[in-house]
Amino acid sequence: MSQDIRTIRKQNKRKKRKKRVLTWILVPLVVISLSTVAYGTFLYKKAESVVNESYKPMETVTQKREEKVDPIMDNVSLLLIGVDDSETRKFGTGTRSDALMVVTFNKDDNSVKLLSIPRDSYVKIPGKKNKTRINAAHAIGGTDLAIETVQEVLDIPIDYYVKMNFDAFIDVVDAIDGVEVEVPYLITEQDSKDLADAITLKPGLQTLNGEETLALARTRHQDSDIYRGLRQQEILKAIIKKGTSINSLTKLSGIISAVGSNMETNLTFNNMKSFVNYVINDKNLNFETLALEGSDSTINEAYYYQLDEQSLENVKLMLQTHLNGNTTDLTAADTDNNLAENGTE
Repeated sequence: MSQDIRTIRKQNKRKKRKKRVLTWILVPLVVISLSTVAYGTFLYKKAESVVNESYKPMETVTQKREEKVDPIMDNVSLLLIGVDDSETRKFGTGTRSDALMVVTFNKDDNSVKLLSIPRDSYVKIPGKKNKTRINAAHAIGGTDLAIETVQEVLDIPIDYYVKMNFDAFIDVVDAIDGVEVEVPYLITEQDSKDLADAITLKPGLQTLNGEETLALARTRHQDSDIYRGLRQQEILKAIIKKGTSINSLTKLSGIISAVGSNMETNLTFNNMKSFVNYVINDKNLNFETLALEGSDSTINEAYYYQLDEQSLENVKLMLQTHLNGNTTDLTAADTDNNLAENGTE
């Protein structure tokens, strides 16, 4: 056998070995890549299904917009409703709201305003003769009456809402592997299953899991509802920061999927994607936290938080301006109602 033939055979054998090696390397990579795409598509579809199942429009709420708004194009408002419920409690439709937070988005100056409404705020609930705590609105008339009450108190339209219970809140935080927040002091709090003193948090900046974050959001034994609201605003900002820093389709879809049946909203899946894209694309978003000043009050031997009228008016004006630039975007019917209430009609 000539030297040339032996050389050619050796070269052919090396080429075959290289092909086998490349096959063993490339085939698993292709399979993994396809599996990842398929898994991402699966979670995307699952997330879309979850949102569709959670979708519930505002059926009886008085509309304060003459035209529908689009979160892609317009300044919009969102009401976050945290209900005092869980798989353990199962209070159902008679549940009081544990947290009410209004979020307004202004696309012109890339800003977001956050307002927590103290749960014991002494307000007029539409259709009821006497004032009472604002958290009773949800227990009396569900989501629609809670939204209606917030609209009347703040004199702004509520365009969208998201309602979640304790379980959903925990799932969201756990889905993003916890959030980094400042714990102001030593906290001992019950967990979501109402087990007393189950959660202990030491002071300082730290990453908390879902149960721990819920404990921080709920506690108010050592300060007040105002500070509780400010903590909830900081937690929301931490969730937004952590959640939107994860650009993976799989992760974002997983967050929505984790919520499951513990969420109710009038946001469509496309609306949600618009909000996520809005926050992700605008890296220089300016977050401002607002607070409603007031004082402790006892009426008929019951505790209430009496809102300071001047503080309320200031907050109303800030939110109205942030949403609309002026108040002319409110409906004519709304103007008529104000005239009637003031006795000038």
